[in-house]
Amino acid sequence: MHKLQYGNTTIDYSVEYIKGKKDVSLSVCLAEGVKLVAPEGIDYEKLNKILHKKAPWILKKKYELQEIADKPSSREYVSGEKFPYLGRHYRLKIHKNDDLKMPVLTFKQGRFITEIPTYLSELEKRNELRRLFKEWYVRQGNKKIEERLMIHCPKMELKPSKVVFKEQQKRWGTCTNEGAIYLNWRIMMAPMSVVDYVLVHELAHLRHMDHSTDYWKMVRSILPDYEQRKEWLRINGPLLSL
Repeated sequence: MHKLQYGNTTIDYSVEYIKGKKDVSLSVCLAEGVKLVAPEGIDYEKLNKILHKKAPWILKKKYELQEIADKPSSREYVSGEKFPYLGRHYRLKIHKNDDLKMPVLTFKQGRFITEIPTYLSELEKRNELRRLFKEWYVRQGNKKIEERLMIHCPKMELKPSKVVFKEQQKRWGTCTNEGAIYLNWRIMMAPMSVVDYVLVHELAHLRHMDHSTDYWKMVRSILPDYEQRKEWLRINGPLLSL
């Protein structure tokens, strides 16, 4: 991580060097912070000049992101609370059961319904329900992603070795050199159009392991409006949380 001093403010930023890139691109997002993508061998002083010139814009974007991404209030896991799935919100209904030993979560008639043992404390209840929700999102995600792969893989003439949902703090998806794709399970809270964007984004990395012009050309060929989907995720991604 590099640092730029702009007046009394220190801006942390990272640099990714790409062979063959002709210009310098700059992005500010929650996941990666301030990031420069630059040609290999570019002079460090040139990067500094670009950053100094763009510093007011960077600080403005960081402020906007901070406003957008204020941590959503902690989940309470109470009846009536809404939880997102594929862009829509569904209410939770809780039933306490004296005879139950382990909590269960189901989705019926447009509602999340859970039965929990009476003996659980509030903290134990929240922890158990968070675990159950995560497991539910992963199960549903496995079904949905299998369906979407059948749509996108033939178009792209690509096929991953596997697709797995996992816990990821800063990324929505990753693609390995072995052809495996790992998706952040929280993406199942987003609209299907955004889920498609993340999946296509990672599938395209099976052919281009960078973010070159050819890479984005491939993404655009499948999702012409990918920039809108990407922007939705940038703005709303922090709210997709348990």
